[in-house]
Amino acid sequence: MNGGPAGFNNAPVTRAFVISSTLFTLFFGIQGRSAKFGLSYQDIFGKLRILKLIASVFSFSSTPELLFGLGLLYYFRVFERQIGSNKYSVFILFSTIGSLLFEALALSLLKDPTLNLLTSGPYGLIFASFVPFFFDIPVSTWFRVFGIRFSDKSFVYLAGLQLLLSSWKRSLIPGICGILAGSLYRLNLFGIRKAKFPEFMATFASRFSWPSTGSPRVPTTTRVNGTAPTVPSYAGRRVERTYPTPPVPSSVEPSESAIATLVSMGFDGNSARQALVQARNDVNAATNILLEAQSH
Repeated sequence: MNGGPAGFNNAPVTRAFVISSTLFTLFFGIQGRSAKFGLSYQDIFGKLRILKLIASVFSFSSTPELLFGLGLLYYFRVFERQIGSNKYSVFILFSTIGSLLFEALALSLLKDPTLNLLTSGPYGLIFASFVPFFFDIPVSTWFRVFGIRFSDKSFVYLAGLQLLLSSWKRSLIPGICGILAGSLYRLNLFGIRKAKFPEFMATFASRFSWPSTGSPRVPTTTRVNGTAPTVPSYAGRRVERTYPTPPVPSSVEPSESAIATLVSMGFDGNSARQALVQARNDVNAATNILLEAQSH
């Protein structure tokens, strides 16, 4: 299961969410309250406490759910790298609220007295992420086990299935509601895929979360005319390096699958798109362009 380079490079919002979910689960788990924060039928028609609502979004009900959930959240950081932290924050908010509304609707329709509490945790975000995972992440390898054909994406689906069925109906309903919320986001309901937060809100997570592991990425920009960014010299003068680049065809539009492939390797979405334009949508050539840009 590969979601790009190790660590949370270019994924500060995911990092903040993973840290928050871990702390919430450990804190309430120590107190023996982690299994009491799921949404219930009584919450729909009674008084819903804000603390319980927040805890139901971040705190997993058990340690196995925490392990599988954090693993999936860590893998799905690829989508933050693809669409950017700002839009990914909107995706988190939309999928979480949408999933909670679907859960409330399901509880009100089922009226199942045996369904006291739904399981808690970021099921809405996790299973909403399976929608773009299914449509936008390409299969890179295929293999066979006992004559059955699998892809590298199969491991992610199996982890999701384990989490979905971890508590039977208590976890099945939140998972399905998350998939519905993710589907509405993909359908661009109310133009949600173009929505953005104010910039100061989008950078909140990167300011108040722990530093990511791995080597920091050095931001690089490349001019279309082949002139690299100006860099300072040791003598106090500024030196500009020039590298020959092929002409960029304006008619080539990079495919989303090619962009997703480069993003899954850890490159920024905008840089991947620009490199694919230069490489005429050739993923291998675009990869070389991005690697050369990082080396300078």
